[in-house]
Amino acid sequence: MPNAFSDLLAEKGVLLADGATGTNLFNMGLMSGDAPEMWNTDEPAKITALYKGAVDAGSDIFLTNSFGANASRLKLHGAEKRVHELSRVAAELGRNVADKAGRKVIVAGSVGPTGEIMEPIGTLSHAIAIEMFHETADGLKAGGADVGWLETISAPEEYAAAAEGFELAGLPWCGTMSFDTAGRTMMGLTSAGMVDMVAALENGPLAYGANCGTGASDVLRTVLGFVAKGGDLPIIAKGNAGIPKYHEGHIHYDGSPELMATYAIMARNCGANIIGGCCGTMPAHLERMREALDTTPKGCAPELDEIVAALGAFSSASDGTDGQGPVRAPRKGRRRG
Repeated sequence: MPNAFSDLLAEKGVLLADGATGTNLFNMGLMSGDAPEMWNTDEPAKITALYKGAVDAGSDIFLTNSFGANASRLKLHGAEKRVHELSRVAAELGRNVADKAGRKVIVAGSVGPTGEIMEPIGTLSHAIAIEMFHETADGLKAGGADVGWLETISAPEEYAAAAEGFELAGLPWCGTMSFDTAGRTMMGLTSAGMVDMVAALENGPLAYGANCGTGASDVLRTVLGFVAKGGDLPIIAKGNAGIPKYHEGHIHYDGSPELMATYAIMARNCGANIIGGCCGTMPAHLERMREALDTTPKGCAPELDEIVAALGAFSSASDGTDGQGPVRAPRKGRRRG
């Protein structure tokens, strides 16, 4: 079925996504340990400013402040009964910003991991995970999100449960995973494995890809892995602005706007269709990324050594697709529905 996200991507070919949520909110005064989602109702002007910062910098897509809006995470703050409300308000604030942008901008409802480990390794059942994702997705849809945006997922089972949650809500979606463990997700999935997993889903995403991880270089190597596997869906690249460094009591990312502009061009050349930043990415980075994408013709896919020379070393020698790196533990027992 037609949807705003796919229509805009078809029109423009490449879309610029937004940057960091947490980094920007910490700069606005959010304290470590606080739930950012509570600011949707407590500090709506700041959340509006977060969204507007991405739009004003040239983003075609921005993510809502709802990454941790699920019952498991909000229970830590005594707000597990507010999942639907906080998700809805996050999207409503975004819809208001997008509708005033003067151009087509996509409101993507951010959905992060539950924070629990699924059976059989952990205790979270498939059925309960679906319920959690459905509740968040339904709130985002009610608030006017154009598309759901699953991100920073490590386990294939959680990705699949989210797909079912989005289906129950009737919300089209995109989904990224974080390849932060020697080129694999924490649960051992490679870029090639993700392409196979996505292709097998009954309610698959409109686009898939990688976010966060350990730096811009690693994300591009993962994108090249997607392309080499031969999937036919649009690819998302949302890499961190460099590497985190601890300085004077705070975490700072060392990626400059110039580095992220180079990353954006290389991401497009690698085969990404939706390009944004993750941790550490500020409006100043997005402005340079927008300019770079608009003024630089698309080139050939870079070699790995070219990525390293431009963006820095990979965090591991292998991306896992050559059989090296951590391997998932074998399953024991059966998964309950």
